[in-house]
Amino acid sequence: MAVIPPGPGRPEVLALRAPGIGDLLTAVPALRALRRGFPAAELVLATPARLAGLVSLIGGIDRILPADGPGSLCWSGRPPRLAVNLHGSGPQSIDALRATHAGELLTHRHPDRPDVPGPAWRPDVHEVRRWCDLLTGYGLPADPHDLDLDPPDRPPPVRGAVVLHPGAASGARRWPADRYAELARALHRDGHRVVVTGGPGERALVAAVVECAGLPRSADLAGRCSAEGIAALVADARLVVCGDTGPAHLATAYRTPSVLLFGPTSPARWGPGREGPHTVLWAGRTGDPHADRPDPGLLEIGTGTVLDVARALLAR
Repeated sequence: MAVIPPGPGRPEVLALRAPGIGDLLTAVPALRALRRGFPAAELVLATPARLAGLVSLIGGIDRILPADGPGSLCWSGRPPRLAVNLHGSGPQSIDALRATHAGELLTHRHPDRPDVPGPAWRPDVHEVRRWCDLLTGYGLPADPHDLDLDPPDRPPPVRGAVVLHPGAASGARRWPADRYAELARALHRDGHRVVVTGGPGERALVAAVVECAGLPRSADLAGRCSAEGIAALVADARLVVCGDTGPAHLATAYRTPSVLLFGPTSPARWGPGREGPHTVLWAGRTGDPHADRPDPGLLEIGTGTVLDVARALLAR
């Protein structure tokens, strides 16, 4: 999706959702509710520019406003008709949207901004339902199961692959690299085409997994795929194995079988937003999601368990 200037004359609806792939995909039902609720408006999504190709697969969003977070939101021109905080509880996101001087602001309320109305923030609700409930409460019905994405208009970098994604935003959510390597080695020996993905900052991690597993160099896809390319890969994959991160949500969006390794965050908060060919493994306890080391509960998930589940899904 191109980053284009505002269109003339149309009232604008601005939604803020500026973190990563998984965060964007949990807001898909809410974004579609906005599209239905304001069919004549220009729907603008403030989100990182690197996600533009993925945004185009959601449908109904007219343009993006590049923003890596509330602090980088820069709105110019006439105030939008409506601003919608799909980013977080605030207060930073509330302040960023108030600075646009929108005609109306839809957001959760925050104790540091008592003059801004909205429903209470509930820390225990699933992330998809959180944003659906917000809009439904304002008279814009949203379906939390409306998570499908359009198919990418490009071929995947590898067809029919088993996709392993060892990275995550924090060390607490990263299952150890040597376990991914052991899993990759076993699935490769089973005859499956195994690839390992990661962002530009995860090249060393992915290279270590590929080398330790004895995979060919072509299995290393770190930094080689855009967000849309990863979507194409997952949409055509036979299986995805990863933690609580973006490819897990792509597997949900494309109904691709997946093994999802959770810890320290409960899958009740960030797990698959609907039933499907997904198996969630979780030790049943929570911890600090921002810690540098793998969560102890995540470490309780053994390679043998993951391999058994992966083989069962691949045999279907």
